[in-house]
Amino acid sequence: MSNEINVRIVSPITTKGFRKDSDFDIIRNSDLNISHSQIEIGPASIETEFDEAMCQPDTILKIIDAENEGCDAAVIDCMGDPGLKGARECVTIPVVGPCETAMHYASMLGHKFTVLTVLERTKPLIENLSKIYGVSSKLASATSVDIPVLELEKDLDHTLKQMTNKAIQSIEKDNADVIIFGCTGMLGCADTIENNLKEKGYNVPVIDPIPLAVNSAYVLAKLKLSQSKKCYPYPPEKGMVGFEKPKLKAVN
Repeated sequence: MSNEINVRIVSPITTKGFRKDSDFDIIRNSDLNISHSQIEIGPASIETEFDEAMCQPDTILKIIDAENEGCDAAVIDCMGDPGLKGARECVTIPVVGPCETAMHYASMLGHKFTVLTVLERTKPLIENLSKIYGVSSKLASATSVDIPVLELEKDLDHTLKQMTNKAIQSIEKDNADVIIFGCTGMLGCADTIENNLKEKGYNVPVIDPIPLAVNSAYVLAKLKLSQSKKCYPYPPEKGMVGFEKPKLKAVN
């Protein structure tokens, strides 16, 4: 019997090619298998509350599919954690949101943390999530690099420079002890930013949310831990116009 843990990463955007399977090679190991899916109905990227709302239905359905296909855990590939609570109601496998995970780990690694997000308009979303997750007193600041999600890799040198400068400002002006990437599209940049900060004399951890979320999902699955069904009970059967009845593994 294989002890391999299968984690499904669900990207809640419809832009093809933005997320490649090879992006996750840095996370895979001998007993961690990572598969990937993305929504087919919803926004091209997520930068507003409206985008978050519109991506949730298919995100939840893709996580239901993950459980039905034998995955041991699921991770939502967005720092807004869209559909997190709804998905937890529908499956028995652990569902992990990168924002919730990163904020709680950052709270352990330092007294205050800053989230480097993409646009100014996404800062309230980050601030609200810190309140929902009970760590608002730990949030030193949410600051933006002023680069849209789909343009983060367009000029990577500029993106890294902006991220470094904003991180330094957060450390110096907001007294941040930990830096969190506020967009999962920043995947793979943590070592560079951390080294840039060290060159300036700042030895602070930089959290890349997707590797942390995937490894957290792996540990939960390995320990056979998942969300409480007392907190996240299955949704009651009722009519729902415009959607087929989802095939919930533990109900049907």
